[in-house]
Amino acid sequence: MPAQTLDAFFRSLPKGEPARAYYFHGPEDLLKDEALRALLDRMLDPSLRDFNLDQRSAGQLDADAFFALCTTLPMMAERRVVVLREVEALKRRPKVRAALLDYLGRPAPDSVLVLIQGANEETEDKEIARAAVAVACEPLPEDRVLKWLDRRAKGLGLELADDAARHLVRAVGGELASLAAELDKLAALPAGEPLTVERVGELVGVRHGETIFDWRDAVLEDRPGPAVHLLGPLLDQPGNSGVKLVTMLGTSLIGVGIARSHYDRGLRGRALDDAVFGVIRRNRVYGLLSWSEEKNRWLRWAPGWPAGRVADALRSILTADRALKETTISDERGIVTDMVLRMATSRRAAA
Repeated sequence: MPAQTLDAFFRSLPKGEPARAYYFHGPEDLLKDEALRALLDRMLDPSLRDFNLDQRSAGQLDADAFFALCTTLPMMAERRVVVLREVEALKRRPKVRAALLDYLGRPAPDSVLVLIQGANEETEDKEIARAAVAVACEPLPEDRVLKWLDRRAKGLGLELADDAARHLVRAVGGELASLAAELDKLAALPAGEPLTVERVGELVGVRHGETIFDWRDAVLEDRPGPAVHLLGPLLDQPGNSGVKLVTMLGTSLIGVGIARSHYDRGLRGRALDDAVFGVIRRNRVYGLLSWSEEKNRWLRWAPGWPAGRVADALRSILTADRALKETTISDERGIVTDMVLRMATSRRAAA
């Protein structure tokens, strides 16, 4: 069956007949839950949902139980829904997997089977994807995360200022589960308390101007002083590490190098914009800012980063990454500081 993007899946729900089987996979479990909830709301009468919905873990079923589950008739409804979670466990249960694939070849007309793969299993199951409507639940770029955050916040009765929402995303990261947890904390505050960027910064423990992106910008804009100063508060923040910092910096620098290569080929103006944005879109770059904002930064920084300097800086990043992963090394701040200063020195060499 043809695969669908998550957006296409949501658009298809109000139209026509549902598919007989769906396969949700990818790293964003929260998006899978939202997709499932939308499907259940579309398919099942709330008053009869308990009679026509079964949710099981794939690893707990044998072949006969699976077949019985999928072929049970709906009660006072057109269809019933069967949700099978952790479907990746069937790789270790060949008989149940064979029963599933056989069923997908001849699905019951009055059942909808929803197969949900856990985020820890990164590889799409090709056999299942061919037999069901596969919906990839991938990380969202920053602009989409902000829209998701706004919708989720309003559902909790929260009003986040735009700059506060942006700071929350950049402080916590684009992982939806982490953002949902922070929103739940904000929802517990007294009603009516204004959620400004300063207040959100206090509550999440990351002040405005002290995010991983502020540090990245300082490094690539040749401001080593602020970059080194930020390392203290950054490395004290939960979830941050030297490896995370240098990995994100390396990804950004590769993007700057690509922008510079197009610049050196003579592209300018709209042609240069389109070429760099096309690279970001084709590679679906996640974990940074919005695609448009990243493109603008890469283009702005590219003149200061000729190819030779980019190559030297990437070698410094690789050296720091290896040192950080050595179990005998514990001075994260010292290693990353040394890398930042080496990259700043390379500017004079490239001049």
